[in-house]
Amino acid sequence: MQTFVLAGGCFWCLDAAYRALRGVSSVVAGYTGGEAPNPSYELVCTGATGHAEAVAVAFDPDVIPSEVILDAYFTMHDPRQLNRQGGDVGTQYRSAMFYRDDAQRALFEAARERASEWWDGGLVTTIEPLGGFYPAEDYHQDFFAKNPTQGYCLAVAVPKVNKVRARFAEYLA
Repeated sequence: MQTFVLAGGCFWCLDAAYRALRGVSSVVAGYTGGEAPNPSYELVCTGATGHAEAVAVAFDPDVIPSEVILDAYFTMHDPRQLNRQGGDVGTQYRSAMFYRDDAQRALFEAARERASEWWDGGLVTTIEPLGGFYPAEDYHQDFFAKNPTQGYCLAVAVPKVNKVRARFAEYLA
């Protein structure tokens, strides 16, 4: 098993898209990249903690390659938007990859380089060492599946999930 911690806008979207892929054993929405220990959603939303909304994606690389997990990440959000994704604005919505070791950092750098080609450059995705990862409140976990008709899910998450499903159909669960 391998785990990547990735931030790319609202964690509900990343969570929903990754759960659709075969070989992904768990997705945990949470907060990382900031200073405040054990932050709440309300505190992270102020932008004062430095944390990003992120997901910890655990997967079996024998079922789904690391490169597919990372290419899906760059498919489901726009890595050219600084500190935002669409209408979600603030550093908590930044595009960032958090590595555990040098091997992950190298994988992340290679993925960002691949993505730069299909996004025509201009990526603002940072690659940062992983510090503390704090799971988000229970109601954020698997939010899309629990709230499929919620307005944000329909307007924002569904298109992102559909992009991943179309591009990585051979890996659908």
